[in-house]
Amino acid sequence: MPPEGTNAPFYGWRTEMVGTTNGGVDPTGGRREPAGRRTHGAAVLGLGLAAVGRPAYITSGRDGDLPGVRSIIALRARAHALLDAAADLNICFVDAARSYGLAEDFLGSWLRQRQEAPFVASKWGYTYTAGWRVDAAQHEVKDHSSQSFERQLAETSDLLAPWLRLYQVHSLTLESPLWTDQELLERLAGLRAEGVDIGFSTSGPGQAQAVRRGLEVTVDGTALFASVQTTWNLLEPSAGEALAEAHAAGVRVIVKEALANGRLIDRRGAAGSRLDWLSRRHDVGIDAVALAAALAQPWCDVVLCGAVTVPQLRSNAGAPALAATIGATELLPPESPEQYWFTRSQLAWR
Repeated sequence: MPPEGTNAPFYGWRTEMVGTTNGGVDPTGGRREPAGRRTHGAAVLGLGLAAVGRPAYITSGRDGDLPGVRSIIALRARAHALLDAAADLNICFVDAARSYGLAEDFLGSWLRQRQEAPFVASKWGYTYTAGWRVDAAQHEVKDHSSQSFERQLAETSDLLAPWLRLYQVHSLTLESPLWTDQELLERLAGLRAEGVDIGFSTSGPGQAQAVRRGLEVTVDGTALFASVQTTWNLLEPSAGEALAEAHAAGVRVIVKEALANGRLIDRRGAAGSRLDWLSRRHDVGIDAVALAAALAQPWCDVVLCGAVTVPQLRSNAGAPALAATIGATELLPPESPEQYWFTRSQLAWR
């Protein structure tokens, strides 16, 4: 994927990246070069759809940012407006997941109206269970079994098959049964042979260990994972060294939650910090500075933003121009991984 003869060429990155359209396998048996991996120049901004594919999410500020009535029609329109704005801003990486409500559906319906397409990534491993309710007792259920993969791959393919370029295991931790499920690992390798890059995302205080273990996974002597998506932000930078190792090994590194689910946007929390000072000096939002800090990391290829309004997205889009100026220095005192992830676990779905 995309199939030969598709009428949806990919915009952006063609002169910035290496690798074939389908991320071809290295005939020497070494790690293959994933399509869409940066080999020179700056990291790029991508758009994540976690916050607009379903009526409830843990990002702060949603009450003022989304329509009061969060119907499927209203959120589809909002997702399409964001995707239109992203295309206009040359944001050419879009990330979805099976558990993001109807995000894949919204993305697919938008792509069918386009002559050009961004780099499309999605994830499997969580099932959305909230039934479009904000007050649901449970919003998603994790399952890394072979049965879950086959079911969710079929669902994703129905919606995104002509455009899907990266399929990721959602929130792979050291406790996942996937590591020892050889049949599932071989099935993932088979999907890779069909032209779809295979990746994984991480979460929790043990992210660094999960990244390193993912780098060790091989099938028939070839590294399985071409991409890793990890939470990294100014409050939780603990996975940085492991991500540098992944980058050095030829793996695409994607940063998620660079704004700490909205916690970094509140100027009161950044008062007196270099983050606040740089925001004022450059006359930009704290969001742009925090995203720029992630883009400035030498191991980073893509930083996802989770904007839910077009003005937010335009503000986020100021980050790449700041990255070289800001550099990779500490802008805010970090929390311990344990404290950060405990705080995140207490965030309400809103």
